[in-house]
Amino acid sequence: MPPITQEGNCLIYRGSNFLKQRLVLSCLSGKPVKITQIRSDDDEAPGLREFEISFIRLLDKITNGTKIELNAAGTSVMFSPGLLHGGELQHDCCVQRGIGYYLDALIALGPFCKMPLHCQLRGVTNSKESPSVDHIKGAALSVLKRFLLVDEGLELRVVRRGVAPLGGGEVVFRCPIRKSLRAIQFQEQGMVKRIRGTVYACKVSPAMANRTVEAAKGCMLKFLPDVYIYTDQNRGKMSGNSPGFGICLLAETTDGVCFAAECNSNIQGEAETPSIPEDLGRETAMSLLNEIYRGGCCDSAYQWLVALYMALGQKHVSKFVTGPLSTYTVHFLQHLRDFFSITFKLENPELDEDDADEVRGAQKVLMTCVGIGYTNINKRVI
Repeated sequence: MPPITQEGNCLIYRGSNFLKQRLVLSCLSGKPVKITQIRSDDDEAPGLREFEISFIRLLDKITNGTKIELNAAGTSVMFSPGLLHGGELQHDCCVQRGIGYYLDALIALGPFCKMPLHCQLRGVTNSKESPSVDHIKGAALSVLKRFLLVDEGLELRVVRRGVAPLGGGEVVFRCPIRKSLRAIQFQEQGMVKRIRGTVYACKVSPAMANRTVEAAKGCMLKFLPDVYIYTDQNRGKMSGNSPGFGICLLAETTDGVCFAAECNSNIQGEAETPSIPEDLGRETAMSLLNEIYRGGCCDSAYQWLVALYMALGQKHVSKFVTGPLSTYTVHFLQHLRDFFSITFKLENPELDEDDADEVRGAQKVLMTCVGIGYTNINKRVI
């Protein structure tokens, strides 16, 4: 959705949708953004949610000179970004969303900070609303490595697990800085060569994890012999504040592409029926097969990250093949146009130029753009 109006350098949007996209791009472009009518129709709870306020606080911590103005009801926010500083920081994430909600932004902003990021985040490591830490470690970091080229100093480590609703988990994220990102041409996804996975169990019987592993392996071994699923059984202080279990599967291809799928157990007390480990394992295995079927050179959850890095890359042509574009990615491309005035050429790599109109129903999408040559102005020149 295009900005409603533009006052000078400030972009003005309405509504709460895609708040994270707009604030992250505001930090990168340096353009102020004003968002109005945030849940103004909700009589019971208008305005920003607690997890959105926590996210804005995190952006304030990693920047220097950011100005944030909220109205009394919280239905309007004016965000004027400062310089990306980075460095060491600690943040208690709101348990309404998983730590993955906050990590997405840090991965997008990390390479362009003045100091290498070293973040300690506390909250929910595995939840249904946000990508889990395991998902991000496999799918998002593999995308980031392609554009960084040298991944020295890049780390995402789970110190302790914490599931919804009370959390209690902790992760450490480190990200190196770069003067600029390289242009990339990546159009071959390769063949799936192995399946890896993690099953976690917090404050529940270890048998839950083992049953989930057996069900998932039973499905995956029909397609591939190289399947290994690791069990992460946590006890005591290392298991967070709530009981639960879940699984994250990663498929790696011969060209280094990672596809991911995950599933978490129902929250105790909120769901009508408890989760059955065998159902969880099979559901995740089928989701991973669907992700592989969609194809492309990245996981569908991180198409937007590829688009961002392509747009900010050097002034050369970048090409990247993805599966069918998600709704989130389509809106992200629109926001890139608003903030950076950059557009992408989208076509089906399997069709002739004469059939370009069929791209909407295509299984694969070839994204092409010329990077804007974004330079990290915050990085010290030694």
